[in-house]
Formats: sequence, C-alpha cells, structure tokens
Amino acid sequence: MLIKYESVTGEVTTVEASADIGEFITVSRREEANSDRREHRHCISLDGIQYEGREYGTRDDSEDTEERDAKVKKAISHLTDIQKRRILMLSGGLSEREIARREGKDYKTVHESIDAARKKFMKFFQ
Repeated sequence: MLIKYESVTGEVTTVEASADIGEFITVSRREEANSDRREHRHCISLDGIQYEGREYGTRDDSEDTEERDAKVKKAISHLTDIQKRRILMLSGGLSEREIARREGKDYKTVHESIDAARKKFMKFFQ
C-alpha cells in the first residue's frame, strides 16, 4: 500500500507500507479529520478579540489602590458570615455545586446566597 506524506513546503513523498500499517495510517488520518471538523465550530479566532476589558482582567486604574481596598473591605463587611464563607470558597476555585455539596445544602440555596452577596458587593463599585 502506498502512503503519501505532504510536507509544509508542499513537497509530496510516497512511501510503501504493509497493508496493516497502511490501514492504521488511513484510519488515523480519517479520525483526525473528523475530529478537526467537529472542533471547528468550538474555536474562535484570536484576531477578533480585543485584549482589554473585564474578560481579561484589565484593571481600572482610575482610582488608587488604597481607595479601592477600602471599598472592598467596606463591601465585605456588609456580607453575612455565610455569604463571606461562600464567596471565599468560590474565589478559591470551588463551583457553586461543590460548595452546596460540602455544606450539605441545596444548590439553589447556595446560588441565591452567592448572587445576593454579589449584588451587595457591586453596590459599592457603581
């Protein structure tokens, strides 16, 4: 069985391989092409992204850090102990579902608590 390899430069090389090896390469190439087609819809072009804004963690340097830290402390002081604990767990990388499992609470209860904490917190930054 003849197997063709195409290099990056466009040069084509043909190699003779046994039927088993040739079949393996053919199947492997087909699977790779199918995977590429499936994943094509899940990709975005990095050329179309603006590297600024909230999604990329760009800081708003319009206020100094001391003033911002004071706002954060004041905002946190308005949260309940449960909300503080859940926000800390969330910022530590746990999902809301994992927090609910650890606390033995319903997911909806934890979600609503965290959502209320976010709303309270954001009042200080508007």
